[in-house]
Amino acid sequence: MKDAFSWLQVRKSRIHGRGLFARRDIPAGTRLIEYVGLPVSKKKSAELCLKQNSYVFARNDAWDLNGKVSWNPARLINHSCEPNCEANPDENERIWIFSIKPIAPDEELTFNYGYSLDDFRKFPCRCGTASCTGYMVSEELIPEVRSLLAQRTRE
Repeated sequence: MKDAFSWLQVRKSRIHGRGLFARRDIPAGTRLIEYVGLPVSKKKSAELCLKQNSYVFARNDAWDLNGKVSWNPARLINHSCEPNCEANPDENERIWIFSIKPIAPDEELTFNYGYSLDDFRKFPCRCGTASCTGYMVSEELIPEVRSLLAQRTRE
């Protein structure tokens, strides 16, 4: 794998704060960057999430990964309802960000954060895509969120 920063650069994002952007064409299926951080117990992870730490990744049944560290540039990848990347663990439980479609130079890297319905209204989405649900929920929950929002509008 090439060094991540031969592929990527940090810049101001229209979605939120800073983001990671492609320096050049990136083919679909490219392993781009490792999501790194500090291992934390499930108990500590739950505490971090209650404090609105959105950089926690589930790792296995006992441990999660707190990516809110300065040496984790992958933490800058913003959420999108139409992502061009996804996060996948390898056989050693390291979390890698892969492109799931071709990414053009200067395009921002995004993935779906996959949040649950628990308190979903606390996590508004600003991706601005045509299919944006307005909240950072996992793709399989999008129809349910749309239904909940439609019910609320009818009430």
